[in-house]
Amino acid sequence: MEERRRFAWSALMVLLLVMIAWGAVEGDAVPAVEGRKRNAYAAMMYMGTPRDYEFYVATRVMMRSLVKLKVDADLVVIASVDVPIEWVQTLKEDGVKVVAVENLKNPYEQQKNFNVRFKLTLNKLYAWSLVDYDRVVMLDSDNLFLQKTDELFQCGQFCAVFINPCIFHTGLFVLQPSRDVFNDMLHELEVVRSNPDGADQGFLASYFPDLLDKPMFHPPVNGTKLDGTYRLPLGYQMDASYYYLKLRWSIPCGPNSVITFPSAPWLKPWYWWSWPVLPLGLSWHEQRRDNVGYGAELPVMLIQAAVYLGIIAVTRLARPNLSKLCYNRRPEKSLLFLHSILKVAVAWSLIATYTVPFFLIPRTVHPVLGWSVYLLGAAALASIAINSFLLSPLSVLTPWFGILGALGVMAFPWYSDGVVRALAVFAYSFCCAPVVWIQLVRMMSSLHMLLEREAFFPRLGETTLMSEFNKLY
Repeated sequence: MEERRRFAWSALMVLLLVMIAWGAVEGDAVPAVEGRKRNAYAAMMYMGTPRDYEFYVATRVMMRSLVKLKVDADLVVIASVDVPIEWVQTLKEDGVKVVAVENLKNPYEQQKNFNVRFKLTLNKLYAWSLVDYDRVVMLDSDNLFLQKTDELFQCGQFCAVFINPCIFHTGLFVLQPSRDVFNDMLHELEVVRSNPDGADQGFLASYFPDLLDKPMFHPPVNGTKLDGTYRLPLGYQMDASYYYLKLRWSIPCGPNSVITFPSAPWLKPWYWWSWPVLPLGLSWHEQRRDNVGYGAELPVMLIQAAVYLGIIAVTRLARPNLSKLCYNRRPEKSLLFLHSILKVAVAWSLIATYTVPFFLIPRTVHPVLGWSVYLLGAAALASIAINSFLLSPLSVLTPWFGILGALGVMAFPWYSDGVVRALAVFAYSFCCAPVVWIQLVRMMSSLHMLLEREAFFPRLGETTLMSEFNKLY
């Protein structure tokens, strides 16, 4: 009966994962955009970072979301010539026009504060070379559009948002393409114009130093295009951190149209662990599910789930043989040394239990699917430690339950604001940490007592004949 219950539980887990994945395989079909428009939304892609694939996925999601919003503009990706052909072809199938360019040499690499991940961001200057368009809205891939923003094409020669009180943000800006401006920018790179950060933002802030003093952009009701430079309202680049404080948008400056995520690279919204750690991570993944889907990652996730379920079944059935590998009945010259080795092995097995599944999961899967497979993988590896070292299941799985509880606390949708949410997470962690520590101490004490038992380690000089208890193993 017990084995039947385990089998039913395993089958239920597989069914649940398949159902979650089935709803996230492919997004809705997006019609191709035909003909050339007067304006364009543009993004850039280049190779040479550990996160190239993630930014490719993010670019696809953003572009297809713009198509779904029915924007009246072309979609353009400025791609370096080393971007894989398969990615370029997929973008074209999505209705995106791909412009191949050579990487611009960054002359600021020797600056002390230079960050290598921004080495090729100066490719963004190629937007000024798109002279077939009247206006271009240049975008970073981590923008999340809440509504259409075609009114931006009425702005002047250069318009940007000040997220920082003194420095505008280049995650979204409007420009009028000009071959003369583009050539002048290339010249400024050659003479190594002052650039505080060595990236595109520092260069453009230096190139347009007086933007802070310019008037705020308000789109003319008659649809005419403005001349000059303007500041854009904050609603066009809403920093995600504004949301985390109140858990709602309350930006009074302009329409609340675009969310940006200028945070640490590993907290970008497309990573599966971004939710529920960051509430807006789910919003980005819902947009991906609706527009692109998860067909690329689904086979890997199903294989991992099947492997983990197999591990749970095999370790349960092979428990006696596994314990033989860990507890040797032959006399040893140094039991103390062997005990220490086994304790280290147990410690490393616990670390591997909760870290290995995390790094095996494709980083851009849906958070619900990612956390489900992570918890299943941790349970599978925990079963190896439990059955190999005859450990208490409760002690080994206490961190597992702690993680599950933390996810529930963070995902709770009815907090009044971000401060209350942060306090709740802190209180949970404060209460949970001692419980985890006590269980780990008990587990190590239990392991020490188990190692001292004669059933596993006969004292030196005693007979090696197995007792009836040992014969069971």
